[in-house]
Parts: sequence; structure tokens; C-alpha cells
Amino acid sequence: MRKILIVIDMQNDFIDGSLGTREAQAIVEKVKDKIRSYPPENVFATMDTHEANYLQTQEGRNLPVEHCIRGTEGWKIRPDIEELLTGARIYEKPTFGSMTLAEDLKALAEKEELELELIGLCTDICVVSNALLLKAAMPEVKISVDPACMAGVTPESHEAALVTMKACQVGW
Repeated sequence: MRKILIVIDMQNDFIDGSLGTREAQAIVEKVKDKIRSYPPENVFATMDTHEANYLQTQEGRNLPVEHCIRGTEGWKIRPDIEELLTGARIYEKPTFGSMTLAEDLKALAEKEELELELIGLCTDICVVSNALLLKAAMPEVKISVDPACMAGVTPESHEAALVTMKACQVGW
């Protein structure tokens, strides 16, 4: 069985930039350790990617804080994490979940037995969105998260997302 790690949105804006939190900063070393525990070819990652018109999008109107604008420092993956992603497949996504990531992993699961683990930011938005997309695409694949390597917008919303994922058979 091939075990794949999916690193969600470990970008500057979510760690210590425009939407950064103490909780996000606190998981960085654990995330790095987790990445090191997987072979590079078994690591996939996502990047929240918005364009200059972000504030005119539906998301931007509901969350009017510019973040992860393509080409900015905030959009980039934190450098000490990025250096660990050499060889990883990185998916830019314009919204919370990546359909392309789910489709690619589903195609891979049709060829070999997989187990997926998700970590990253934010538990209650992009991690939960990707976990549920992956579970819907591959209901028989074991999917888990590592709560110690994730942070939510708030500690309470982090916990609520864990409850939601557990109810949808995403374990830890």
C-alpha cells in the first residue's frame, strides 16, 4: 500500500501573513517533521491561489482580506517547508478544495492501493474541503488527518472541523 501525504496551503499568508495565527505558526515544525517522514514522491501539496481581482470574487466579498495573491510573498509556500517539497506534486487551487488533486489521486487509486493523510491550513476551510472531496471521490480509500499538524481559523473551528471529518469517516 502506498501512503501519500497531502500538505494543504502552508503559505506565508496563512502562517504569519494577512490571515496568519499563533496556532498556524505553532504547527510549522511538526509539519516539517511529517513531510520528512514520507518519501518525496509520496508528497502532494496545494497552494491557495487568487488573482488581483480577489475582492471582486464571491470568496473575496465574504472574506474581504486579500491573501495568497499569485506572485506575492504571501502566496508563496513558507521557504523552510518549500525546500522539503522538492519532488512533490503541487496543485494551485482557486478555491477551498482541489478537484484536480481529487481526480489525480482517484486515477492513482485505480492503479494501486492508497492511504491518504492530510495536514496543513486551515483545518476548518481548506483541509476539511479537500478531505471531503477526496472521500467522495474515493469512498473505500482510508483517509486520515493529523490534528497536531493542522490549525484552524480559531481553535474552536479547528475542533468543529475535526468532528465533521470524523462523522464523514476521515480519521486520525
